[in-house]
Amino acid sequence: MNLLPRRFAFALPALVLHLSLGLFSPALAQDNGDAIAPIIPPGGLMAPRHDSTPQTPRHPLLLSALLSATDLHPISDGLKWRVFDETLEADGSHKLVAESNEAAPSLSLPDGTYIVHCAMGLAGMTQRVTMAGAPMSERLVLNACGLRIVPMLGDQPINPAKLTISIYVPAHNNAEAKLILSKARAGDIIGLPEGNYHVVSTLLDTTGVGSLAQNGIANATNSVVSADLHVQAGKLTDATLRHRAAVMTLKLVNAPGGEALANSAFTILTPGGDVIRELIGAFPSVVLAEGEYVAIARHGAKSYQATFKVESTHDHDVEVIAR
Repeated sequence: MNLLPRRFAFALPALVLHLSLGLFSPALAQDNGDAIAPIIPPGGLMAPRHDSTPQTPRHPLLLSALLSATDLHPISDGLKWRVFDETLEADGSHKLVAESNEAAPSLSLPDGTYIVHCAMGLAGMTQRVTMAGAPMSERLVLNACGLRIVPMLGDQPINPAKLTISIYVPAHNNAEAKLILSKARAGDIIGLPEGNYHVVSTLLDTTGVGSLAQNGIANATNSVVSADLHVQAGKLTDATLRHRAAVMTLKLVNAPGGEALANSAFTILTPGGDVIRELIGAFPSVVLAEGEYVAIARHGAKSYQATFKVESTHDHDVEVIAR
C-alpha cells in the first residue's frame, strides 16, 4: 500500500536531481551568498597532465677501449667504466654521474664536460670528453696487457686455494719495492700497464692434522717461487711458476713401522738451525720445499732427533725413533 499522498509521488527524484546539479552549478551552490566556481583543467577532468619543467637534453656517449694503439679489436670483457663531472664539488671531489661494467657501453649524458675513466685490473686510462648537443664516440687506449700466472707442482697445476700470489713493481736493487697486488688468483687474467714486474708465489700448508693455524688460516710454507717478468701492451703473457715440495707426515715411534705415540710435539729445522714449523699431534703433516731437514720430537721430558730429505711430489712419512 502506498502511504504517501499522491501529490508527493514524484517529489523525491526531483529533489535528488536538484541537489546533484547543485554540486556543479555556481547558481545553486551557495555559502553565505557567495558562489563557488568549479576548477576544471583545460580539456576536461580526464585530460592528461603535462610537466611544465623543461627536460635537459641528453645524448649518447659511446665508449670502447683498446689494449694498445696497434690493436685492431676493442676489449670485449673485464672493463670498468666511470664517468665524473669535470666541475669540482665543495670538498674537491668530482661527482660520479655514470658507471658501467659493459665492454662498450652507451651512456646518456646532458651537455657538459666529463672525465671518463676506464680500468682493466690494475691498468687504467682517463680522458676528458665534452658533450655538445650531439652523440659522441670515444675509444681509449689503455697501453695494457694481460698476465696469467700458472703455478705448478710437478706436472699438475696447483689449486688456487692453496697459493698466495703477490705482484710487485721493482726498483733499483729492490725486486719487491712496491706491492701492487697481494692476492692475485692463479689462472686469472690480470690487467697490468706495460712494464716490469716481480711475481712471488707461496705454497700454503692446507693438508693434514696440525697444519693449520688456530684461526683456520693456512700457514705459508717455505716453498716460495719468484720470477721477474716484462709484459708488453696488447699481449697476454703466461707465466708458469714451478714449486718443488711434498707433504711430510711426522711420527714418533718406539721402533721402525711402529704405532705413533700420542701427545708428541715436533720442531722442524733446516740443517743450519732455522726453525721451519712447530707441530703437535701423533702424526702431524706439513708441506715442505725440496731439501734436507732435521726433525726434533718431544714426548714427556725426553727429546729425539732425526734427519730426513724432501723430494718434490714424493709425499711420505718421517719416523723419529724414540731411543
